[in-house]
Amino acid sequence: MARFNPNQIKQKMRQAQRQAEQKARQAEQKIQREIDKVNRENKRKVDAYNRRVEAHNRKVVSDYNAGVRKRNTHNKKVIAELNRQLRSSSTDVRYTEPEQRLADRVHTAVGQLDPREYDTFLSYARIDGGEVASVLRAALEALGVAVWFDEVAIVPGRSQSLQMDAGLQKARSGIALLTPAYLTGRFWTERELGALLSKNILIPVLHNATFEDVRKYSGILPDLAGFTTEYDSVEDIAKKIAAAVIPEEEE
Repeated sequence: MARFNPNQIKQKMRQAQRQAEQKARQAEQKIQREIDKVNRENKRKVDAYNRRVEAHNRKVVSDYNAGVRKRNTHNKKVIAELNRQLRSSSTDVRYTEPEQRLADRVHTAVGQLDPREYDTFLSYARIDGGEVASVLRAALEALGVAVWFDEVAIVPGRSQSLQMDAGLQKARSGIALLTPAYLTGRFWTERELGALLSKNILIPVLHNATFEDVRKYSGILPDLAGFTTEYDSVEDIAKKIAAAVIPEEEE
């Protein structure tokens, strides 16, 4: 009967363990090579995709900038023609003498300001001025005027007052759409009007209100010149404002 040799058993166990470890390392190395191969292929695909995206984005930006330059050229011609027409006695839409003084004052003031993100800040009371404000904003933007408008510019979840203050700072001029609700001294409109009054760039637009109403509301307006929907359509008022708020260097 063979004699039991524990050392021989231990040696065989160590040998089997080394063989198992070697096979495990080989399997691990094989798996790692496969992973590296997949990673290299994925990186190649990602890099190729990123190059396509970057090329597409460059083209989109280039096309957009070309469109902006084209629109700016068109808008310059439109504003130049508006200025000519509004100061001519032979057209249907033209400035009255008080309106022209207001437009000239604002035009001079905005021309002295540094470039801003917006041409004008539209202040209104939503309860009775929201609809007219939307029409006025659309008409102004159709003429190339960049308008700060709360429904578009205000981001939910952030301080509304801080966003409005920032909008006032970013605009060359301000339009106060004076309606009966506005003239009651509502908090937001009163705050906005106070900020606009500190500048020589305020453009009053009256809707369902008279200059006498404005006189009763505030004696600190620069003057009682302004535009009113009683005599002009919103579209015609937009033309008169556009000619005033676009500075000379952009015409």
